[in-house]
Amino acid sequence: MPSNVVPAVPAEAVTPLIRGIAVLRRLTEADGVSSLSGLERATGLARSTVDRIMATLARMGYVRLDGRDAVLAPRLMELGNAYLAALRLPRLLDAHADALADELDESVSLAVGDRDGIRFIHQATRRRAMSLSFRIGDLLPAERTAPGFLFATEWGEEEWTRWRERRAADPEDRGFPAVPARSRPFTDDSRRDEEEPGSAPAPVSPPVQLPTVGDDFEQRTAEVLEAGWALDDQLIEPGLVAIALPVREAGRIACVVSVVSHTSRHTAADLRDTLLPRLRSAVAAMERELREAPPAAPGAASGLATWTGASKQELGREFVESLARGLTVITAFGEGRAELTLTDVAQATGLARATARRALITLEHLGYVTTHDRVFRLTPRVLGLGFPPLSRTTLAGIAAPHLTELSQRLHDSVSLAVLAGDEIQYTGRVATSRVMSVNITVGTRLPAYATSLGRVILADLPEPRLPDLLPLTPHTLTDPEKLRAELDRVREAGYALVEGELEEGLRSISVPVRGRGGRVVAAVNVAMHSSRRTAEECVRDVLPELHATAGRIEADLRVAGRFRRVPLG
Repeated sequence: MPSNVVPAVPAEAVTPLIRGIAVLRRLTEADGVSSLSGLERATGLARSTVDRIMATLARMGYVRLDGRDAVLAPRLMELGNAYLAALRLPRLLDAHADALADELDESVSLAVGDRDGIRFIHQATRRRAMSLSFRIGDLLPAERTAPGFLFATEWGEEEWTRWRERRAADPEDRGFPAVPARSRPFTDDSRRDEEEPGSAPAPVSPPVQLPTVGDDFEQRTAEVLEAGWALDDQLIEPGLVAIALPVREAGRIACVVSVVSHTSRHTAADLRDTLLPRLRSAVAAMERELREAPPAAPGAASGLATWTGASKQELGREFVESLARGLTVITAFGEGRAELTLTDVAQATGLARATARRALITLEHLGYVTTHDRVFRLTPRVLGLGFPPLSRTTLAGIAAPHLTELSQRLHDSVSLAVLAGDEIQYTGRVATSRVMSVNITVGTRLPAYATSLGRVILADLPEPRLPDLLPLTPHTLTDPEKLRAELDRVREAGYALVEGELEEGLRSISVPVRGRGGRVVAAVNVAMHSSRRTAEECVRDVLPELHATAGRIEADLRVAGRFRRVPLG
């Protein structure tokens, strides 16, 4: 968080990289979507500069342009993934947090310290009417969270000075969009300052006052240091309570695990009395996991310098190569690559040492890397580059732009579906406007056995369960043995083509969508009236396009699902 003193920009800093990161931060604060003119106003950059940055980020797959709006794309999560992989804590501890959440039937979070705040690196949430809304990568002020007290027990005078300066500069926590601001009574003039020009005056409502939150932070931190655990009794907002314990590695706090509930289920005292013993057991298991885990083998490096050079040649001045190369430096870190020298970064990315050095200087100035004894590490701030809004992305959200592109190329309806019992459920759809079209909407369920979408998913199951096979048309396969043989053929061929089995005159061709583990999690299809294309034309012309689209969805899904479960809905 900013303090009263703003560090001077180093002479060797890469200005386009600073500007590009500013745009990504504004997009993140806008929950992942903003008009280009809005980004121009928010950053103070010239429109031509914003356009060039957008062209570069779109080329990298980090954003997509939807009319006049810029939208964060799942591939941007590879920056946050680089930090999480280098940290290794999610890989080792996520399963423990998930098991604790299942056992207690409460939300469980893992957090790391980020200067005078905390960031979440894992969330195991319970689905309830009142459920936790924080996302992976969200930044919260330390004094309003149970983990913050624990991290503050290790602060030195520099950290406490930074915290006091931040509190003085931002007394209402306006710099933390993920939490409710500390309210102050609005005058007509002060409220009007925050309104859009020309808008109607907003109604004045009584503010929620949190006047004392954090005022006793230093005193309570001393108490937490002695107790060894921390309690959050509605510091974030009324009704939210949490209890937290540190997970230590080599004597230092590696992360903090907290159990979060609502006062309708537990009081703060109840959390302490009933859940603290179980939380202690879980933390002991986590610390044992960290002690016994073998060193991580280095993962593959990015080596994107050649790609950025080729993109510059193709797009010319519209591609900001120094921005692309600077972001590429972040992806040099990862599994088994938590600490890198300048030489390591240059070799991993394929950049010249001088180029890598300037990028690292810039990233250090912005707070995304730290250096000690000529060794560089990523900081949790990297998660602030798009990860919070993207961490809630569903498979349907990932697939939507790819389905639209495919439908526009083929001029046919395109759908995404998942298996729901013995049926398929449509979770994504782009329909074409025709006099005769397939009348299906998102949420529609159909028998899996009689659809091409269902067959490519059933074909991946070791023992697919087949219900009563009812004849929906004279062409429907109703013989179990013949259907099993057809599923074997689909598994071997990698696609399913169904003609008239669900409805007379309806032809559909589908391919599977596979998750990170290789299992089929969904299917995508193109459906049409049989007069539009012959079966041979579907295989010749449509199938390659379907495979390409599924491949793009799978690539995004691999990035988005590396450290979280992507909901299929």
